[in-house]
Amino acid sequence: MMIHDITVLAGKYKARKRVGRGEGSGHGKQSGRGNKGQGARSGYARKLSFEGGQMPFFRRLAKFGFTNAPFRTKFWIVNLADIVAHPAFAKGGEVSVKTLREAGLIRDDSRDLKILGEVGEDGLKVKLHVTASRLSTKAKALIQQAGGSVTETGTRRDKVRGVDLNDKSAPPKNLTKKLKRGSSAKKGPKAAAEESAEAEAPAKGKKKA
Repeated sequence: MMIHDITVLAGKYKARKRVGRGEGSGHGKQSGRGNKGQGARSGYARKLSFEGGQMPFFRRLAKFGFTNAPFRTKFWIVNLADIVAHPAFAKGGEVSVKTLREAGLIRDDSRDLKILGEVGEDGLKVKLHVTASRLSTKAKALIQQAGGSVTETGTRRDKVRGVDLNDKSAPPKNLTKKLKRGSSAKKGPKAAAEESAEAEAPAKGKKKA
């Protein structure tokens, strides 16, 4: 076999569709786009969810469930094993958002910090003084057993709500004020002021015994 005997397989290269070159070609005049309309204009692209005007599939399905994705709390999650394996914390020391960022274990301080207690078979043998928004129960136990300390500051949302993680008895601040039926707030500010004035004023017209 010689090089000139090798030919290109039929169908490997497809010729470009030439439009607007006369009606005899079958693709002239309207260039295969039909008469007017959105599809005849440049830049048209049909949405994947569009089904010709009928009710699309994603709207035919019932809604269910709940997601807090728009306002969920995002964390930088770091394991104790990753902290101990880093040269900056090989001998222990302070662990916080600032030190972890300097060590390259987290990207920035845009999220809250959460520490997990995965350390491997050897366990935790260095003293770490950890300051984080959240710590797992296992992480707290390992750090304290190794002689370190734990400071759980709470998330940014906790601080807004007035949640003190060290005081479990303190109720969180209610961000949404709920009105009970028949309350003075529902009757309006004028009626509420009158009721409060009547309650505070001493009873008049009563004779002393």
